[in-house]
Amino acid sequence: MKKERPDNVVYTDEQGYHAGLLSYATNVGAPVISTEDVVSWKNRGINAVNKQFEQKFNELREHYEQLMREFQNNDLVYNAKFSFEPIVGEIYHLYRNHDGINFLSLIEPNQWKKEYLGTFQLNSDKKWIELPYNNQ
Repeated sequence: MKKERPDNVVYTDEQGYHAGLLSYATNVGAPVISTEDVVSWKNRGINAVNKQFEQKFNELREHYEQLMREFQNNDLVYNAKFSFEPIVGEIYHLYRNHDGINFLSLIEPNQWKKEYLGTFQLNSDKKWIELPYNNQ
């Protein structure tokens, strides 16, 4: 028959009395060990991580929108009519004529009455960069 021991005695058959080896107090006067509520810690962590994900997502969305604007501008200019070879670094103006056909010109918008669509510059990568028009 197994010998009964009180609940406050730390004893196992393998280690014997080993209360002094434990990392926590085992006597009746020791502070109560209770589990902390980690839900609030998890919620704070989730909120922090979600903010980081949202910020990164917004950066990627802005980058995507900028890339799409550049693509649309390049598509618009490259599909326009022009009968000359554009020079890298030169500023050109895009217009729409009365037939609805887009064309590229060196003539500035204040010099004639055509439907003005934008001002563009060809960079060394052969990409058209939209520029604000400075009416001087």
